[in-house]
Amino acid sequence: MRVKRAETVPAEPVQGSPGAAIRWLWTQKDGAPSFSLRVIEVQPGASTPHHAHPYEHEVYVLSGRARLMEGERAHALEPGDTALVMPDETHQFVNAGPDVLRFVCVIPLKRNAAS
Repeated sequence: MRVKRAETVPAEPVQGSPGAAIRWLWTQKDGAPSFSLRVIEVQPGASTPHHAHPYEHEVYVLSGRARLMEGERAHALEPGDTALVMPDETHQFVNAGPDVLRFVCVIPLKRNAAS
């Protein structure tokens, strides 16, 4: 078993999204066998990229307010809300408030063809 504080993990800028950063808390490099655990931080007025990927992810909002964009449809999120983004769904997290938006995001690790 291992333990660490999220704040001790450096926040890395999200490429192509000024004002968005990611903390990779647990990954395959740390010995995680199935999932990566991340905290995403989005500054007021900023957003994550509008994108899709071939895997699901689960989200839990820690602080701030968000608009989760599903194409043109917006879902309002606040602390305590969760979201399931299915594989290949186009999505974007937009900070919809005056405070930093922080959310936990879990994604599966990539598997090779032999797995």
